[in-house]
Amino acid sequence: MRLKVKRLSPAAILPSRAHPGDAGLDLFAAIDLEIPPGETRLVKTGIAVELPGGTEAQVRPRSGLALKHSVTVLNTPGTIDEGYRGEVGVILVNHGRDAFAVRQGMKVAQLVVQPTLAVDVEEATHLDDTERGSGGFGSTGQ
Repeated sequence: MRLKVKRLSPAAILPSRAHPGDAGLDLFAAIDLEIPPGETRLVKTGIAVELPGGTEAQVRPRSGLALKHSVTVLNTPGTIDEGYRGEVGVILVNHGRDAFAVRQGMKVAQLVVQPTLAVDVEEATHLDDTERGSGGFGSTGQ
């Protein structure tokens, strides 16, 4: 399966895997910017993608940025729909105490391409019972 990637900026770096077998493709910043503590910024990647039919891409955080700098993807996972052809952006939030410097060429997130299921929505007056039922939001204890 192929992922078509178009460079929108001369600073763009194509997504790539750091190691064979990695689930995620690294996404790289195409710009420099600062993220003050407690703030959110959109990091442009300088690329657009054409996803294979029946897939979506998820923009996920990098564990190293989260552990070392308290910086993560705000809307985890960010979803890129199959039909989107605009620039891939990464919404980063700085939960740390210090400003975080994003530099051109820095790995800022990872992109995971997944299959999607097309479902038909059907209104129902009854749903089958399960052992869990409607329990949620902490219903299983600690």
